[in-house]
Amino acid sequence: MTKIIWIVTLLFSVIVAKDMDPKKLENSCDNGDMDICFSLGTLYARGEGVKQNYQKAAELLEKACDGRASLACIFLGILYEKGEGVKQNYQKAFELYQKSCDGENQVGCGLLGTLYAEGKGVKQNYQKAFELWEKSCDGGNPYGCRNLGKLYYDGKGVKQNYQKAAELFTKACDDGDLGGCSDLGLLYYNGEGVRQNYQKAFELWTKSCDGGEPYGCYNLGTLYADGKGVKQNYQKAAELLEKACNGGILFSCNNLGWLYYDGKGVKQNYQKVAELSKKSCDGGNPVGCGLHGILYEEGKGLRQDYAMAKEYYGKACDLGEQLGCDNYKRLNIYIKD
Repeated sequence: MTKIIWIVTLLFSVIVAKDMDPKKLENSCDNGDMDICFSLGTLYARGEGVKQNYQKAAELLEKACDGRASLACIFLGILYEKGEGVKQNYQKAFELYQKSCDGENQVGCGLLGTLYAEGKGVKQNYQKAFELWEKSCDGGNPYGCRNLGKLYYDGKGVKQNYQKAAELFTKACDDGDLGGCSDLGLLYYNGEGVRQNYQKAFELWTKSCDGGEPYGCYNLGTLYADGKGVKQNYQKAAELLEKACNGGILFSCNNLGWLYYDGKGVKQNYQKVAELSKKSCDGGNPVGCGLHGILYEEGKGLRQDYAMAKEYYGKACDLGEQLGCDNYKRLNIYIKD
C-alpha cells in the first residue's frame, strides 16, 4: 500500500522553521528544544537549506523522538522502513510507529497498519491492519481511511464491500488524500459500489494527477487512450503516461512503450520502446520484460537476438506473466541453453 503522497503531505503540514539559519537551529536543538531538533531533522531529510543528509536527519530525529516529539518518531520510523540514513529495519520501524500510535498519533497508527498489512517487521495480519486503519480514519487521518477502503475493496480482514470502499475513498479524497481520489475514480470507471460514470472518473483522476499523484496520471492517460469519458487523444495520453512513468508507475512505462511501438500520439520509435520496457523490467514488472523480449525477437530498437529474447521471456514468466511463459516455450523449441 503506497503511502508516499500522505508522507509528503505530512512533511509540508508540520511546522518547520525552514527559513531560519541552520546553525541557530543546531544551537536551539543542542539546548534541548526537541521541536527544533525535529524540524532540523526534516530539513536534512529534504535537503532544504542544508545539504541532504539522511544519516544526520536520523540522528536528529532519534534525539527528538527520545525527547517525546511524537512526529519525530514517525519520521524516524519511515527512515528505518526505507533504509535511508540507517540500515533498513522493519522491526525498528514497527516499534517507532507503535510508540507513536500508543501516544494517540493517528498517522503512526496508519503506518503501523501498513506494516501489518504487508507483513513487514510483524506477522501479516489484515484484521489488525483493519483495526489500526479504522482507528486512524476515525481520528481524522485520510491515509487511514483510504487504506481501510482498500481492505473493503479487496475483502481482506473484512467482508468485501465496494459501497463501503467508495464511502471511505470519498472521505479520504475530500480530506486531501489524492490517492483516495484516484482509487475512487477507479470505482466509478468500473461501476463498483457506485454507478459507472466515466466522466466522474475523469474528474477525479484529473484532480489526482494535477495534485501530483502518479496513479491518477496513469489512469487519466488510459482514459484518453481508450476515449472513455473524454475524446480519444493519443498525444494527451502519451503526455500523461510519461508523467506517470516518471513518477514510478511501471505499467505506465509499458503503455507508453506501446504508443511508441505503434506510433500513436508520438513518432514511432523502437529505441524509445526499448528504453521504457527495460526500465519497467528492471523494476520488476513482468509485462515490461515480455515487451523487451519481443523487441529482441523482432530486432526492433535492439539488435535481433533470440537468446536474449528467450532470457527476457523467461524473466516475464518467472514474474508471473503467462504470455512470457508461452513465448519462452515457443523459442525454447529452437534455442537450447
